[in-house]
This record gives sequence, structure tokens and C-alpha cells, in this order.
Amino acid sequence: MAKKMMENGKAENDCPEQSVIRRVSIADKISLREIARERVDIISEKMHHLPDEVLEELKNGLRIILEGNGGSQQREEFLMLQKLLQSRTDLTAKSLIRAHRVQLEILVSINTGIQAFLHPSISLSQTSLIEIFVYKKCRNIACQNQLPADDCTCDVCINRNGFCNLCMCVICNKFDFEVNTCRWIGCDLCSHWTHTDCAIHDGLICMGPSVKSGAGLSEMVFRCKACNRTSELLGWVKDVFHNCAPAWEQEALMRELDFVSRIFHGSDDPRGIKLFLKCEDLKEKMKSGLESLAACRAILMFFQELEVDGSKSMENGEGGRMIAPQEACNRIAEVVHEAIRKMEMVADEKMRMFKKARMAFDACDRELEDKAREVKELKLERQKKELQVEELERFVRLKQAEADMFQLKANEAKREAETLQRIALAKSDKSEEEYASSYLKQRLNEAEAEKQLLFQRIKLQESSRASQSSGGGDPSQMLMYSKIQDLIYNAPPKSNGQPNERHPLRTNP
Repeated sequence: MAKKMMENGKAENDCPEQSVIRRVSIADKISLREIARERVDIISEKMHHLPDEVLEELKNGLRIILEGNGGSQQREEFLMLQKLLQSRTDLTAKSLIRAHRVQLEILVSINTGIQAFLHPSISLSQTSLIEIFVYKKCRNIACQNQLPADDCTCDVCINRNGFCNLCMCVICNKFDFEVNTCRWIGCDLCSHWTHTDCAIHDGLICMGPSVKSGAGLSEMVFRCKACNRTSELLGWVKDVFHNCAPAWEQEALMRELDFVSRIFHGSDDPRGIKLFLKCEDLKEKMKSGLESLAACRAILMFFQELEVDGSKSMENGEGGRMIAPQEACNRIAEVVHEAIRKMEMVADEKMRMFKKARMAFDACDRELEDKAREVKELKLERQKKELQVEELERFVRLKQAEADMFQLKANEAKREAETLQRIALAKSDKSEEEYASSYLKQRLNEAEAEKQLLFQRIKLQESSRASQSSGGGDPSQMLMYSKIQDLIYNAPPKSNGQPNERHPLRTNP
């Protein structure tokens, strides 16, 4: 019988620490009933404007309700929330995409009754939460398989919303994280699992025709609710103890012996009765101080003795009497039919596994092709980028050369401007000197002309005086003419430091 393999994690009834609820204003408050009743987009819009403290209070309030410590009132409140939620038809995968993260966590927790989705240390993606809500993924956080698991087509997996045959009980639809234990019973044929307690409660563990010993013999068997076929229990218990008992502690071994006692409590089969009595005896001895290692050895030795006794009883029981040909044929036919049925099931399973492997292989091939195409595109893109970088570098070098050339020309222009400025200053000084020189020459010429004019006048006056002297002239007038002549001939030259008459600010050169 296949072993039940599950990951360790938090069970459905795990309870996070209760947080302190803070008081919020009525205007900002959103109730859990509103979240369960109102449209997704409306609540999402409101939540986007609420502070994180208010959202955390909503989650804490739902945690308290799911813990159920408040009695029947909280239980009724939870049932009311679930009823409001499950009566809605607008909660689809498409509409839930617009939901706020906290809103989606609250909806999933109400729908599944699991408060682990509200725990701050557990962060599933938005897509995973939506798939869990619409029963496309297992609600067991440690499992998270797509549903139906292993593409099972049985009535339970197809018709029961959210059921996962890898980790959930066929009867109670719950899961836990117990592994390598007699607490779970697995079907030999369909590999669905059932709690031992649930199977005992529903009468699925009972006496039935022996699967291995043939017609006419009965033993304790388990009837699977999923496929309605039986699996023998003694061999299954023996396999569990052989593989797992050496690793069990004292308490675990006591618990497993108790499960076996309850399984074989109503057995009419001699081997089942012996196993029941042996388990009861070992439990009493362990309570009296027997170590778990000794008890483990005792139960394993008992299974070996039980197997030897079973072989001897088969030889003694069937070897001493003749079997009718028809009965022998019937037994052979049953064995052949059973072998064919199991071979067909194995073939179907192998074919299904082959198809899944083939699909996975094709998907890998497609993914490799896509990756190769992406690598090629990335290489081309890289080459383009390298060409662009080289072109930019050439452009930068060209612009740098142009900048250097313009800087050189600017320096030359600056030097030329300075030279021109010096030349202009020199020419300005020279023009000033030339102007002053020409001005002085002009003044000198004017003075010379004035001197000549006065000289001519004096000559005229002298000539007139001579004529008058002959006729007797005025002596005072003669004296004045004499003074004017002295001034003309004996006047001192003008100094260079005297200012010009027309340009008083300039000095003669």
C-alpha cells in the first residue's frame, strides 16, 4: 500500500496570536458582513482608502470568530458570513482580480474556514488565493496542488468542490499533517485517503472476504468510499510498523498501538484477534514502564510469527482436503481477473503518467525554443546597443574635436582682438598727436598771417607817417605807431605749455 506523503506545516485548527483591536471611527469602518455581501469593486475601492491599522483590525476580528472561543454567538456569525458568501454568484475568478489583497484574504478565510490565510507570515499570491476560492487549487497551504489532483476522474474528485485526494479525507473532507501513521488509511486501488476514525465511525472497517486467501475466508478489510473496493488491513498495518515503528517515540508508539486496537476491535479473524490482544498487552506493559524500543521489537516479532502461522494454517487447511475442479477454476478465474484488472489499472496509470511526462517534455521543448529565441533576440539587441554605443562614442569624439577647434579659434580671435585693441589705442594716441600738431601749425600760420597783416598795416602807416611828417604830423600818433612796431618785432615767442584758445583743455606739443 502506498504511503501518505505530505509536507509539514500548519493544520486547519492552528490559531495565531490574538491581536489587540483598536477603536476606529464609524465613517471609516467596514464590517465583515459588508465584505461578504457587497460587490467586490465597491469594497475594494473603500479598502484602498483605509489605513493599514483598520484593515488589520478586520483580519483580527475574523480570526477571533474563526477561533470560536466566544461560544455559539461567534459560530452563528461565521455561519451567517459563509451563507452570505456562498449565496453570491458574482464571485468569479474574473471579478476577484479587482479585489483588494486584504479583502481577498478575508473572502478565502470565510469560504474555507481556515484562519491561516489571515496570518501575517503566510503570503500567497493573488492568483493562488483566487484559485483556492474558486476551488481550482487545494486549500491546504502545504499541498497547493491543482484540482482535481493527479487529474483524477472519480465522482468524489469531480463533484466535491475543493477536494484534494492527496491530503484530504474522503469522508470528512479535512486534512492534517500526520504522516507515516495508522491514523490514515489509503486505498490500495485508487490511492484516496481516509481518516481511521472516520472509517470506523462510518462502518467502512469491517469483516469481509479475504483479498489474498481466497473464497471462504474473511478478515478485517477497509472499503474505500471513493471507489467502493476493499483493501486488507493486516498487511497494511504490518508494513506501517516495519517501515516507521523504529523511529517512533514512546507517545507515538502508544498512539499507533491504540489505532490498531480500535481497527481490529471487532475482528472475528484469528489473526486479527491475536493482533488486537497483542496491542492491548503492549499498551498495558508500556504504561507499566516498558520502553518503546522493547515494545517495538515485540510487535515486529509478533508480525513475523503471525505471518509464519498464517502460512502453516494455509498449508494445513487446504492441503488436507481436495478442492473441487469447479471451485479451483473459479479461484483461478478470480485470481486471473484480479490480476488483469490490476494490470489494466497499472497500464492506465502508466499511460496517464506517460502522457503527463510527454506533455511536460513538450512543454520543456517549447520553453527551450522560446528561451533560445529570447537569447538570440537578446544577442541581436546587444549587438544593436553596442553599435549604438560605438556610434555615440564617435559622435562624442567628433563633437569634442569640434569643441577643441572652436576653442582654438576662440583663443586666436581673442588674441587678435587684443592686438587690434592695442593697435587702435596706438592709432588713437597718434591721431591725437597729429591733430594737436596740425592744430598748432594752423594757429601758427594764422599768427603769421596776422603778423604779416599787421606788418603791412605798419608799412602803410609808416608811409603815411612819412608823408605826414613832411607835412607836419601829430606827435602822439607817431608815438603810438612806434609802440605797435616794437610789439610786432620784439614780441616774445609763445611757450609750449600755454593752452590753445579754441581748445583750452589741450596743450600745444
